[in-house]
Amino acid sequence: MSGTSKYHLPAGSSADGPYDLLVTPESAGWGYSGLRILTLRPGGAHALSTGDSEFLVLPLTGSCTVTTDGTAFELAGRTGVFASATDFAYLPSRSEALISSASGGRFALPSARTEQGGQPARYGRKEDVPVELRGAGACSRQVNNYCLPGTFDADQLLVCEVLTPGGNWSSYPPHKHDEARTGADGTPVESELEEIYYFEVSGDENGFGYQRVYGTPERPIDVLAEIRSGDTVLIPHGWHGPSIAAPGYDLYYLNVMAGPGQDRAWLICDDPAHGWVRGTWDAQDVDDRLPFEGPHER
Repeated sequence: MSGTSKYHLPAGSSADGPYDLLVTPESAGWGYSGLRILTLRPGGAHALSTGDSEFLVLPLTGSCTVTTDGTAFELAGRTGVFASATDFAYLPSRSEALISSASGGRFALPSARTEQGGQPARYGRKEDVPVELRGAGACSRQVNNYCLPGTFDADQLLVCEVLTPGGNWSSYPPHKHDEARTGADGTPVESELEEIYYFEVSGDENGFGYQRVYGTPERPIDVLAEIRSGDTVLIPHGWHGPSIAAPGYDLYYLNVMAGPGQDRAWLICDDPAHGWVRGTWDAQDVDDRLPFEGPHER
């Protein structure tokens, strides 16, 4: 099955127990990437056993305390995904943690299956999160690079979030990272990574956007999904993009990636039919609505 219904998970359709969203390697039908979205009421708490996966605790809205192995990490969090980047906590595999929130909130728990387990639990400061303005013109977007090579150490896990002003396209040109490839000189040019996109849209329940995923004759996949807040798209392989923010509605998505490569590389390959678009950005300005700072509800 290659169509939208298998890979587009509308809000609430993959809820399980305490989680508004539960994606595991088993439920996705792949090997490594996972994501849970946890809502805590004021005074609420949740016990998390990481098992064979490493996790981040990443506030979407609200603050929390993450306690593990006798250490408590106080996460100041944020008022919402469009307000700012956030601090976060890293939890290694085979650990036990308690996530508690005095005021309540919503928390993303991205994960990656790993056999390494060599990282300690630790706190990630908001001030240390690189905030990148990528693209230009109608392809302008903001990328908060939480847990990537060169920004934060992990075993397999890669995590960033992308904020796209209304009317703009991101995750464009379409690209893929579904096979480990090297160039003629032996230099790696593409890595094999499964990817999860979790979306939120500014404004009221009418806000929406679109996500495209397409494959090759050898590995077909065909997704064109209208996405709304709380929706998720799974990308096991294939070209993905654009992610389109409808005019009037800013678009947020959390990217979670992991794969079998032990060097934890994020190497992408543009669709050659559209890669030329990157060359047009030099003549355009970055959208002056970026960076996002403060509430963006409309």
